Amino acid sequence: EIFASYYKNGDYESSCLLYEVVNKTKIKELIDMKEFIKSKSFWIVGGDGWAYDIGYNGLDHVLSTKENVNILVLDTEVYSNTGGQSSKSSKIGSVAKFTSNGKEIAKKDLAKMALTYPHAYVATISLGANMMQTIKAFTEAKNYNGPSIIIAYAPCIAQGIKKGMGSSIEEEKKATESGYFPIFRYNPETKEFSLDSKADFSKYKDFLEGEARYSTLTKVNPKEKLDLFDKNQENAMERYKFYESLKNK
Repeated sequence: EIFASYYKNGDYESSCLLYEVVNKTKIKELIDMKEFIKSKSFWIVGGDGWAYDIGYNGLDHVLSTKENVNILVLDTEVYSNTGGQSSKSSKIGSVAKFTSNGKEIAKKDLAKMALTYPHAYVATISLGANMMQTIKAFTEAKNYNGPSIIIAYAPCIAQGIKKGMGSSIEEEKKATESGYFPIFRYNPETKEFSLDSKADFSKYKDFLEGEARYSTLTKVNPKEKLDLFDKNQENAMERYKFYESLKNK
């Protein structure tokens, strides 16, 4: 009966039951095959330097297929592993290597680009902002039989959080609440787009001032600081407005 159920359904529950049966058997042929009984969840994990820049072609190729592969992007908005250089994920006004006076170009909207594939599961998450939304996103991505991408806001030492890395969870919450990093989920199975955060843009510039990558502009580029901050916020407001427009579609 367990074998028949597994053959017919092939779901997680029936695979667990069959796994236990095979685990107790003495039939060598079955024991040798038991690692293939339970379905596996495949994840590709990388930073924004890989996802937004040097590895984008490969990421785009995975999303363009219908393979059941999951992608997790740890978005630090800077090349964290190679010395803190500016990347395509860095936002306007951020100070890093190669953008010492503040970056002038807007952040590449990887999530928006991924949404152009209607068969791909797409989510952005910020653990400190909403832990349950994070769990939902991982669960939905894993259960979706197709390509999925989750972009996670990931504070790092190169951002220069003034309260220190020990306040990373709090910083994630502030990033989302201020509209700096909105969180959402799009599930191709239901065709539903869920914008899971609100944005209080009155807190936006206070958030920027709380990190050295932005506050450093006071010293290195005081003349353009306010203009760069305004452009950063305008870009964030446009991005949030776009995601809001998808809620009822």
